[in-house]
Amino acid sequence: MADVLGVDSSTQATKVEVRDADDGTLLASGRAPHPTVVPPKSEQEPAAWWGALCGAALEAGSGGCGAVSVAGQQHGLVALDTEGVVIRPAKLWNDTESAPQARGLVSRLGAERWAEATGLVPVASYTITKLAWLSENEPDNFARLAKALLPHDWLTWRLCGRFVTDRGDASGTGYWSAPANRWRPDLLELVDDRLDWQAVLPDVLGPRDVAGEGTGSLSAASGSIVAPGTGDNMGAAIALGLGSGDVAISLGTSGTVYCVSEQPTADATGAVAGFADATGRFLPLVCTLNCTKVTDWCARMLGRRPGELDALAATVPAGSGGLTMVPYLDGERTPDLPGASGLLHGLTTRTGVGEMARAAYEGVVCGLLEGMDALGRVGIPTDGRVFVIGGGARSPVFRRVLADLLQRPVLVPDANELVAAGACVQAAAVLRGADPVDVAREWDLARGTTVEPRLDEDLASEIRVRYAGVRESMETAWRTGD
Repeated sequence: MADVLGVDSSTQATKVEVRDADDGTLLASGRAPHPTVVPPKSEQEPAAWWGALCGAALEAGSGGCGAVSVAGQQHGLVALDTEGVVIRPAKLWNDTESAPQARGLVSRLGAERWAEATGLVPVASYTITKLAWLSENEPDNFARLAKALLPHDWLTWRLCGRFVTDRGDASGTGYWSAPANRWRPDLLELVDDRLDWQAVLPDVLGPRDVAGEGTGSLSAASGSIVAPGTGDNMGAAIALGLGSGDVAISLGTSGTVYCVSEQPTADATGAVAGFADATGRFLPLVCTLNCTKVTDWCARMLGRRPGELDALAATVPAGSGGLTMVPYLDGERTPDLPGASGLLHGLTTRTGVGEMARAAYEGVVCGLLEGMDALGRVGIPTDGRVFVIGGGARSPVFRRVLADLLQRPVLVPDANELVAAGACVQAAAVLRGADPVDVAREWDLARGTTVEPRLDEDLASEIRVRYAGVRESMETAWRTGD
């Protein structure tokens, strides 16, 4: 059986893996960076993603592969004209300039109707709000709009020349119905009621469908089968082989907490996004904007490298000496507070750099665990395995704080690039005509190291309660701008 190429096109970089299609053995890998973005305006030129993909594939030394799949950062808007030319830089998931448009869309239908229709309540992250922003702020560019694609859609088009997406990534747009498994162009009419939106949108493929054949624009994919691709979180979920009750906590630029479900989810509070997954099931998910970017920022502020921040935080006992950080450095998505800022509470003359370092890790984790609580409140089982993945999973402090504050063992998979690995699983499944769930089970990419909790339960509860109290004390001011 041929090799397969899996692509993770994230906010920060493109990572690729080449794996054996039969047993999943990792054969080669490569990485190339993307331009740095700083919200509230967070934009990238799609051409940079293509250049990074070509560079990462070249580093991997990949020859011709039997199949290729792209898993990409969700929600971003790639707007094309009738000639397929990119109209303007892509607005990314963490661009919050469309917060006013999000509020306007919610006010027109109400949160409950949005949740019932799409599984989502619009916030600035979702693609529909970016289309509304484009319509209101750049009408000349909006008038040129012929195709509205997600980042992974655009890369798939570059690979095989076809405008397609998958149900997983489509479910994060705000105009696709997870329960009905179809586009909702009627919702896009709230943005503009003159466009033929059905013609603007890509075809939605199923988990085993073929997007096309590699055209030769990327040598590693020339003549190969191009799989549907998916969103980054959906790709990692495939790789882990998530089952009922399992939870994935991803520590990247943003933080995500998600499970798989056999039934769609509708949360009118907007905390839980009712996404679909890339296997035919559903992927209820909570996303926070501020995760490893917080510890990276803290390291810079304290004059440390990220690895040194880990060592510094490890010298301080749990609880950070009473210091609490609410880490909303660039606003926040969950809770929906685009105008929020970071907050340190409990500073005293005894506070040192170690306490500040530890508080950054604890604040990020407290926010993520509140997201896990939100999944439970909408009836999603979370009593299975807990996986910690993403770049932050390599941090011993993040692992320790998660296990201690959750008061449960957490499993850190050995595989470093689970999004790219999940794309490999999908590519192999399409190549073999198999179910991606079965391929993931055969490859067993979820194996890894277990971290057991060591912290006293009462202290763990105290830290989380203190965090919630500080956050709640500021929410009214953040929402009103006072």
